[in-house]
Amino acid sequence: MPSDEQEETVHYDGAEGGWGSLRGIAETALRERPTPGALDTLRRQNKVGGFMCVSCAWTKPAKPHAFEFCENGAKATLWELTTRRCTPEFFAAHTVTELRGWKDHDLEQQGRLTHPMRYDPASDRYVPCGWDEAFAAIGAELRALDPGSTVFYSSGRASLETSYLYALFARLYGHNNLPDSSNMCHETTSVALKKLIGSPVGTCVLADFELCDAIFFFGQNTGSNSPRLLHPLQEAVKRGVRIVTFNPVREKGLEVFKNPQSPKEMLTPAETQISTLYLQVRTGGDIAAILGMVKHVLAAEERKWAAEKQHVLDVDFIAQHTAGFAEMKAQADATSWDEIERESGLARSDLEAAAQIYIEAKRAIAMYGMGLTQQVHGFENLAALTNLWLLKGNVGRDGAGISPVRGHSNVQGQRTVGISEKPSLVPLDTLAELFGFEPPREEGMNTVKACEGIVAGTVRAFIGLGGNFVRAIPEREKMEQAWQRLRLTVQIATKLNRSHLVNGEVAYLLPCLGRSEEDVQASGPQKVTMEDSLSCIHGSFGKNKPASDDLRSEVAIVAGLAKATLPPNPKVRWDEWTDNYDLIRDLIERTYPKEFADFNARVFTPGGFYRGNAARERVWKTESGKAQFTPLKTLTAWGAADAPGRYRLMTLRSNDQFNTTIYGYSDRLRGIEGTRDVVLMHPDDIAAAGLQKGQVVSLVSDAGDGVSRKVGGLAVTPFLLPSGCIAGYYPELNPLVPLWYHDEQSKTPAAKGVPVRIEA
Repeated sequence: MPSDEQEETVHYDGAEGGWGSLRGIAETALRERPTPGALDTLRRQNKVGGFMCVSCAWTKPAKPHAFEFCENGAKATLWELTTRRCTPEFFAAHTVTELRGWKDHDLEQQGRLTHPMRYDPASDRYVPCGWDEAFAAIGAELRALDPGSTVFYSSGRASLETSYLYALFARLYGHNNLPDSSNMCHETTSVALKKLIGSPVGTCVLADFELCDAIFFFGQNTGSNSPRLLHPLQEAVKRGVRIVTFNPVREKGLEVFKNPQSPKEMLTPAETQISTLYLQVRTGGDIAAILGMVKHVLAAEERKWAAEKQHVLDVDFIAQHTAGFAEMKAQADATSWDEIERESGLARSDLEAAAQIYIEAKRAIAMYGMGLTQQVHGFENLAALTNLWLLKGNVGRDGAGISPVRGHSNVQGQRTVGISEKPSLVPLDTLAELFGFEPPREEGMNTVKACEGIVAGTVRAFIGLGGNFVRAIPEREKMEQAWQRLRLTVQIATKLNRSHLVNGEVAYLLPCLGRSEEDVQASGPQKVTMEDSLSCIHGSFGKNKPASDDLRSEVAIVAGLAKATLPPNPKVRWDEWTDNYDLIRDLIERTYPKEFADFNARVFTPGGFYRGNAARERVWKTESGKAQFTPLKTLTAWGAADAPGRYRLMTLRSNDQFNTTIYGYSDRLRGIEGTRDVVLMHPDDIAAAGLQKGQVVSLVSDAGDGVSRKVGGLAVTPFLLPSGCIAGYYPELNPLVPLWYHDEQSKTPAAKGVPVRIEA
């Protein structure tokens, strides 16, 4: 970054990692006052036979580091193992209406929930209730409702065992309304990659990072969201791998890393430059940028063939394994560099430099995050990326592939074992045979459809398996008003959050064990499993004393709800499954025999056991039977035209945050301390708008639908962003995202390109 620009903007002078990360962990420990077992849990974290982190979904290596956790993972563990307790006495002292005025951070700082609670409308308070009372009342409510009017949501943290039973409960009850947190982040991946290469998930494994020659990042903030990934990136850089980053934000973790586990780096100025080339593409400009790279690669092919009769492209792969090349090439040839530069915000020379690195790499990996998926034309983002990767056969071979970076610890695994609103993705015939019932075949509701149903009044009940749904979704003000018209809301959680304070007519708050805690059932201590971003399955074993004797495991809660709701079925043995989770894994194996063969025997396989991926084997489960080149219908991924005074807003997480959980008010890696009420703008944009640094402004929706959406109290903060692009924090700015503003094909909310104006 040029020094004059650096002086004008807020920024962080240090590297990602280093003493700053240790300080961040220490500050969280002071706030949470964790239990004595926290240090041992961190020692076991992400190791074979140990505890699998509840934070990001990055893979767990077979040969772990001495400390196989990052700053964010440590914060998540300390947050779960806090000694703070949110007891019935707390709820007796505060009305729900009062608590709605508290900040997210302050709600969760009350600590772990200790008792099942029922909302009492007369006193506007939560009051304690027994587990049997809660199950019976919830079951009675569900039996009185049309199953199609209910929604069973799950966040990405529930285990494979819980997720399997939860999906089974929904289908036995009579619906496929199983939205999950993937609908809000990587559903675009599931839809696009499934259509383009026949796999709804990425194709890489950890060993590929030891063989690749180049890694390309698109719209993924590694330092803030998945810092453990920086270890293999650092190792790759040291062996000569070139890393190219496309991101509107200068993300410190993809610039410079100081390894906290290296005494040399901690005690000297030594650090590792991560990105060889860092290009600040405009928000929504990735399609154009990638098409520019495709254009350069195709031109290089023509030049090399004419001069040397040698190929740049993998022509054998294209001929044997792909369809649609000619149409894609014709579009790239017809698109002018002027259009590409205008839409991407990048110079042709920079795009050609990036493309040249791609050409020179024998094996390349593409990594991306929600900067590509959370766009109105997110599908086209991934189609463009797939086009580029197919040109050189970089899918389905060692050291190469497409690797989306998932944000939550088991969000991918939940989909694998049946959490899906799409019946076509679930082996319903197998379930019918195993459990003696006819599963519903109608497509269920994803997150957007569930929200639309709540607004329309056609959804009457919401069961939340973890998460903070009301806070995470778009159009929050409208949704909170509609939410209170629901008949039933049930929240399964470890800590208090905003979603627990916006209730239906009948509402229950059910506290569960954390993954780090000992889960003892009739057959003894239980282990659970989850799937990482690279399709590997890992076992997790909690050892800490539960925060309360009144907590139940997620498996036990799901089973209790199901027993109270459903008629008896001799093939459905909720009590036996709760007593011994091995039996649930046997069911998963019987339902998915290829992916989970010998499941119980492989739970603690070092590095996890790989469940397979057809695209990695170059078996293309697409309509054409081949990997698909795709002409692009647009050059911009955002859903509005540029206009004077209209900005492209992207929402971000801080490095003191995980999803909607706010650990503190330090976004160290961006140089922002003590507040989240900011709007980040380039200094030139601030001056052009007649604003001043620190001036308090509002952002107002400019979506063009006539609906008033506004978030105020934001301090103008100079930050190095592309012109016309601004940024602020998620979830605070969610009210500005219209419910209808989402990727056209997957319905993933488009929080990375929201049209707004600034109101001084």
